[in-house]
This record gives sequence, structure tokens and C-alpha cells, in this order.
Amino acid sequence: MALVNRIARLFRADFHAVLDQLEEPELVLKQAVRDMEDELAAAEQRIAALARERAALAARTGELEAALADTGQQLDLCFRSGRDELAKKMLRRKLESERLLKHLRTSRDALARQHEEERRLADENGAALTSLRQKAELFARRAPAPAGIGGHADAAWTARQVAVSDEEVEIAYLREQELRSVS
Repeated sequence: MALVNRIARLFRADFHAVLDQLEEPELVLKQAVRDMEDELAAAEQRIAALARERAALAARTGELEAALADTGQQLDLCFRSGRDELAKKMLRRKLESERLLKHLRTSRDALARQHEEERRLADENGAALTSLRQKAELFARRAPAPAGIGGHADAAWTARQVAVSDEEVEIAYLREQELRSVS
């Protein structure tokens, strides 16, 4: 059984080595950068949406606070006029408004925490993206891209490596001439 496990492990290792050679590290790195850029853009959209929602909650809270102040003045008028039934209706409205205001404030605070957390994560991801971009740039500078699976190589690499000097042509000519004269 141990022999079968070792053979299976060797097969998996060879298979993974083949897969590693098939993948082009530079392309994988570029795709990772694109994926991180997309995720960062989506996070920025979520942050903007949270900011709009916070602003809407703040506006609604302000409106409700103003309505509560107005309700207090209306209650004063009801009590001065001796209109107890109307005062009870106004008290009901005031209590409902206070509960709603409490809920809005709680929601606003939770939204503020969520906004801060999203911003912190976006900042961390932005720093990671910058680091990944720097690594990708170093990787691109350090090693020219190898020929792909289809056999096409980087054009700049091909031009540098394939160029032949006039002296090399002359030497190769003399060698070929000497080989042909001996035969």
C-alpha cells in the first residue's frame, strides 16, 4: 500500500509540474492584478452606496427631529386648549416618531461602522494591489516572457536573440567553405 501511495504522489507531483509549465506566470500575475482591480472597483462602489445611504439616513433623521419639535408645539397647543383626545393622538405620533428616530440613529451608527470597515478593507486591498503591481513589474523586468505553448515568443526578446552580426556570418561562411573544400 505504501508503494501505491508513493507512486500516486509522484504522479501528482509530475502532473502539477506539467501544469506549472503550461501556465505562464506573467499572464497569471496580470490576471490576478485585473481581478484585484475589479474587486477594488466593486468595493469603491459599495463604499459610495454606503455613503449615499448614510446621507439619506442623516437627512431623514433631521426631518424627523424637526417633526418631533413641531409635534411638541402642537401638544402644547392641545393641552392649552383642553383638547385631550387630540393630545392623545399627538402623543401617539410623538412616541412613534421617537421610536423611529431611535431606530434611524441605530441604523445610522451601524451603517457608519460598516462604511468604516469597508473603507479599511479597500485601503488594505489597495495597498496589496500596489504591492502586486510592483511585483508584476519586477517580474516583467527580470525575465523576458518565454515562448508560449503555441511557440510564439515575445517580439523584443526575439529581435535581440535572433539578430546575427556581420562577423558571425563571415566566420560561419569560412567554416562552411572549409568543410566543403575538405570533402
